[in-house]
Amino acid sequence: MKVCVYLLWLMMCCLTVVFTPDKLHAQSRPKAGVKTKITPTAIAAEKMKAIYEEVKTPYKYGLVVVPESNDKKLDCPTVFRKGNKWYMTYIIFDGRGYETWLAESSNLLDWKTQGKLLSFSDTTRWDGNQKAGYPALQDMQWGGDYSWPTYKGKYWMSYFGGNTTGYEAGDLSIGIAFTKLSPSNPHEWERLAEPVLTAKDADIRWWENRKLFKSSIIRDNRKLTGHEFVMYYNANGDSARNNIKTRWFERIGMAVSDDMVNWKRYNIDPVVHHPVGITGDGVIQKIGDVYVMFYFGAFWQDRKGGFNRFAVSTDLVNWTDWEGENLIESSAPYDEVFAHKSFVLKHNGVVYHYYCGVNKSEQRGIAVATSKDLGQSTVNFVAPAAVVKKK
Repeated sequence: MKVCVYLLWLMMCCLTVVFTPDKLHAQSRPKAGVKTKITPTAIAAEKMKAIYEEVKTPYKYGLVVVPESNDKKLDCPTVFRKGNKWYMTYIIFDGRGYETWLAESSNLLDWKTQGKLLSFSDTTRWDGNQKAGYPALQDMQWGGDYSWPTYKGKYWMSYFGGNTTGYEAGDLSIGIAFTKLSPSNPHEWERLAEPVLTAKDADIRWWENRKLFKSSIIRDNRKLTGHEFVMYYNANGDSARNNIKTRWFERIGMAVSDDMVNWKRYNIDPVVHHPVGITGDGVIQKIGDVYVMFYFGAFWQDRKGGFNRFAVSTDLVNWTDWEGENLIESSAPYDEVFAHKSFVLKHNGVVYHYYCGVNKSEQRGIAVATSKDLGQSTVNFVAPAAVVKKK
């Protein structure tokens, strides 16, 4: 009887090994590139709870930046500070593709649009119709100055671009933009001639062989990965044999660089992902002795819609996922469909959680929730387009 039980146990162990995700994709993945030598450190539950208590924002202030018309949709806020002013980059989709815009505020609540940073190009370049940009190398210290420092005398942005018109249509790749002028003044940024990461690269990973989306770049002077610059980006794709149901899933992976121009993928597998749906738009903050990645999820097995969450790491590579309540989720008319894509900061003791709110009329704008009750915004979407009923 003991022998039979042992044999049964042994067979179960073998099956477990065979059907792990790594083994499932083993035939379709390329050989490993850069490998981390850092020993994983799981974050204790008490620490995770303390982070949640520190960053939670139970008071929804409301919309702060909205499109001027229903043919435009706002998304993906990032907030930085220069002098006594605050600035927000965000992207607008207008039917043709994405462009990157800038807004200004003196109090983090009242925002005024200033102009564009990355615009459409009437050329045949790879990024002519899509330029969704995100500030790189920003100060990531929690409660810090949130400044946007330079490197080699330039400000830097990463962006995903493409030359096909439409909503996230065609090939989407990651490019790098830069400028010597102040990012607080709207102007057209310069761009590298070619993307730095594409879904057609020779070293493409199993989870990113369709489209590459948002990226976030930090400067790590400790060089925990062996490199000074670390990029987190989300992408979709799946090289599993039967991938129809999974090829749209998005996962967050890493790339590294020593000069902001030449990038290489770090490890084979994504660093933050979930069994079903989207895990994306990771943004890093340093809180105490740990790194916190704010990210959004959508269409998960156990949660509806889009929502914001976080994960924690000590080494920038191995992440412990928060398993508790969402940081932000749908609960108001302006975000009743999606409440997702976060940028979180702390200033003068108040936490501000900016996010994209989407309503049932498919209007998209930037909203904010706070850790302290600051009242209610008076900003609203324009009246939704009238629905014409067919006779």
